[in-house]
Amino acid sequence: MHIEEFIRLALQEDIGDGDHTSLALLPESVRRSAGLKVKSTGILAGLSVAQKVFEAIDPHIVFEPYLPDGIHVQGGEIAFQVTGTANKILSAERLCLNIMQRMSGIATYTRQVVDAIAHTSCRVLDTRKTTPLNRSIEKMAVAIGGGVNHRMGLYDAILIKDNHVDYAGSVKEALQHADQYLKRHHLQLPIVVEVRTLEELKQLLGCSIQADRVLLDNFQPHSLHQAVETVAQQMPTEASGGITAKNAVSYAETGVDFISMGCLTQNPPPFDLSLKAV
Repeated sequence: MHIEEFIRLALQEDIGDGDHTSLALLPESVRRSAGLKVKSTGILAGLSVAQKVFEAIDPHIVFEPYLPDGIHVQGGEIAFQVTGTANKILSAERLCLNIMQRMSGIATYTRQVVDAIAHTSCRVLDTRKTTPLNRSIEKMAVAIGGGVNHRMGLYDAILIKDNHVDYAGSVKEALQHADQYLKRHHLQLPIVVEVRTLEELKQLLGCSIQADRVLLDNFQPHSLHQAVETVAQQMPTEASGGITAKNAVSYAETGVDFISMGCLTQNPPPFDLSLKAV
């Protein structure tokens, strides 16, 4: 979903037939300013989206950013100031805060993991474990935090997972079906194959069709290291399954190229921000 469509639907959800409190108390002639106050320490994310929120609700609102996305902030800093019709500012307040608190929490958690494994060559990937309809902003936040976006959806890559393999009969058969499908439909999509065991990995490496990446699912660090050595740089490697900020280093140090982490977008700690009249 495009950001503009997401914002339109979110405002419709929140405002309905009108922000009656603000409309009752503040006539259109009243103009005011408000600033976004930072109350947590971490990575700021979502300013560009917040600006689009205010512009969607009133194109005449003046949005002045003081800080950029991706910067490390601490309590007391002011991220931006908006000036315009007071009731429009208040109508946009909650959506702006919801977006930036969510995005900043994700970016902060992502940066913690990225910094923790910076001594390795491993990169941090997000997943499709996102809030429905919020995927675009949540993946944007991962990128702001220094992570790498995995596929956006089911449409931009072939990812052969465990159930696909079980339904197809084997890793080899699943890979063959995927290759034939892409050729038949004249598609150029990367093929990633998930394996659960060293035996499945060996089957994949023995196939005449080359996958673009192998996803080593639910391997513990000691067995992951063995799997990475088995691949021997024949293709990029990715680890997934139960990886968090607490154990990310032990996975990254195995030599794997990527670690994918659903927790980046599932349960980041909250980031405290508030919009205050100035």
